[in-house]
Amino acid sequence: MTEFIFPRMGYGAMQLAGPNVFGPPKDRDEALAVLREVVELGITHIDTSDFYGPYVVNELIREALHPYPAGLRLVTKVGARRGSDGAWIPAFEPAELRAQVHENLARLGVEVLDVVNLRVPEVPGTSVTAQFAELAALRESGVIRHLGVSAVSSDQLTEAQRIAPVVTVQNLYNVAQRGDDPLVDRCEAEGISYVPFFPLGGFTPLQSSTLTSVAARLGATAHQVALAWLLRRSPAIALIPGTSSVAHLRENVAAADLVLPEDAVAELNTIGG
Repeated sequence: MTEFIFPRMGYGAMQLAGPNVFGPPKDRDEALAVLREVVELGITHIDTSDFYGPYVVNELIREALHPYPAGLRLVTKVGARRGSDGAWIPAFEPAELRAQVHENLARLGVEVLDVVNLRVPEVPGTSVTAQFAELAALRESGVIRHLGVSAVSSDQLTEAQRIAPVVTVQNLYNVAQRGDDPLVDRCEAEGISYVPFFPLGGFTPLQSSTLTSVAARLGATAHQVALAWLLRRSPAIALIPGTSSVAHLRENVAAADLVLPEDAVAELNTIGG
């Protein structure tokens, strides 16, 4: 069994790109300030990818933070590219994955990537064997320290584990979208960090009268309550809420100190399904 490798609160850099994660940020200076504040707040887990922008986010991270402080863990993902119109295009062949790993290395300005997640196309029955084996070979060569998977089923996780250790699963999960409940429990049992993407709803922000009323009662924001619920849900969960605002970043990080009473948890549990 592996051990959880991430702190409970990290930062997802996706929103530093332009609208729909495409093009440059609307405020470059603020984007750089957010990244520097991430480090000032003691966050040691930044989630990124070369296909955010594309390239924009990794270039911002390097400009803001390189040379990187000791202990900072940069986590990237491979398996897609972007079209000239911003379309998300699967790039899932082993040779494509190898090229993406080296592109991430170059743009981030590192010799080793701490964690690389394999982003799996959301097509039922997709095999990950050849693709994960390619990343495992890169891990053996020393350019990747750890491997993870993203947008996977429990069966695909098992398939990957037959090839190499999996330290993290990154899937859609939040207080309102809890289809991955069994996989969260499995990750907890196996010591795998479960990193929810769209912990606050993503492109369709969480909207819930229950969430709003609990937040008002606790003197917190709805976002803080949603993040606190995730932290309470399982010790396997490591958060990477994203933002392009320094103020919002501080608000998100403060959620780690929010204690949810039992009655609030019971109420929030009625939201999802």
